[in-house]
Amino acid sequence: MTTGKLIALSDKNIMETYKRIPIVLVKGLGAKVWDSDGKEYLDFVAGIAVCSLGHSHLSVVEAIKKQAETLTHISNLYYIEPQIKLAGLLVENSFADKVFFCNSGAEANEAAIKLARKYAHENMDGNKYEIITMEDSFHGRTLATVAATGQEKFQKGFAPLPVGFKYVPFNDLSALENAVTEKTCGIMVEPIQAEGGIRIPDDDYLQGVRKICDDKGLLLILDEIQTGMGRTGTLFAYEKYGIEPDIMTLAKALGNGFPVGAMLATDKVASAFVPGNHASTFGGNPLAMAAGLAVMEALLKDGVLRNCEKVGSYFLERLGELKKDNSIIKEVRGKGLLIGVELSIEGEDIVKECRDRGILINCTCGNILRFVPPLIVTVEDIDRVVRVLDEVVKD
Repeated sequence: MTTGKLIALSDKNIMETYKRIPIVLVKGLGAKVWDSDGKEYLDFVAGIAVCSLGHSHLSVVEAIKKQAETLTHISNLYYIEPQIKLAGLLVENSFADKVFFCNSGAEANEAAIKLARKYAHENMDGNKYEIITMEDSFHGRTLATVAATGQEKFQKGFAPLPVGFKYVPFNDLSALENAVTEKTCGIMVEPIQAEGGIRIPDDDYLQGVRKICDDKGLLLILDEIQTGMGRTGTLFAYEKYGIEPDIMTLAKALGNGFPVGAMLATDKVASAFVPGNHASTFGGNPLAMAAGLAVMEALLKDGVLRNCEKVGSYFLERLGELKKDNSIIKEVRGKGLLIGVELSIEGEDIVKECRDRGILINCTCGNILRFVPPLIVTVEDIDRVVRVLDEVVKD
């Protein structure tokens, strides 16, 4: 079937909830993908920071195939071997003592919100249920996670939203401290605002947030759905800031493309959940856990994190050089391979021109080019992207 017919069928039968790019991607390998016309692209979107090990990563493919041939689903009425193993790896390599598995980032954040409120109900004085989040944050598309998201454009048309959320400017400790009231039970924050424009906090910001939580007896919830699983060069971004949260959420790269989410917590906080408080039919199913287990093992053993640090630093350096020669580039910022280039113009045309030249990139907030390639990309890949970007920007 031709590309045109495929797109026409999509437009006819699928709800229009996405502004889709007019290509049909049918194959991927490593950092490259191919469309239905056979054109090859270097993929610096990676499913929006999902395919961190690259497309069709051998160990992940083999793990999914082997598990699919053995057992795909039995429900959480029973113990699940790969779930037990993945939880063990996550606990061993993080602050957490317990894990809850689900299917997506929004579900992980829903679980975190419920756990924070349940813990507050049982362990904090007074009627504490409010969670402070940040302006320009993004936490998901469900009603509760849209309410937690500090961007009005995502909330428009869905009122009334669930109550219990308050927003303050990101990277502003004074505003955050002043927003705490007798109703506050926790603070929810992304270590780096990704959808909000690749906004990097001051070095002492997250330490300050942790101190406010400690001083006022609040829970710190870190949304690491986009920053987690190696994206910033360490397994989790909080490691770079010398703090630990009480609750953390993961998804995206945890399954390298297979849908999986997780909510992690300390024993103290996790104990607020008892049987019947929260559940997920498909959460932690054997197939997803096999994928997640293969991802974790690859991140821990295959030098992926070292490559992310090395190549990410090189990419920032090259983009910094590009900025000097192109006045429409206002700022370059990022950590690891979560990188943003802020423009003085809208970025949509630049994204299109790059795509026409075989490079897939993304634009967020209208004028910020977002680069979230697989963590396995090479220096040669970076050079190609910078060369094309330089040509497009100058044109």
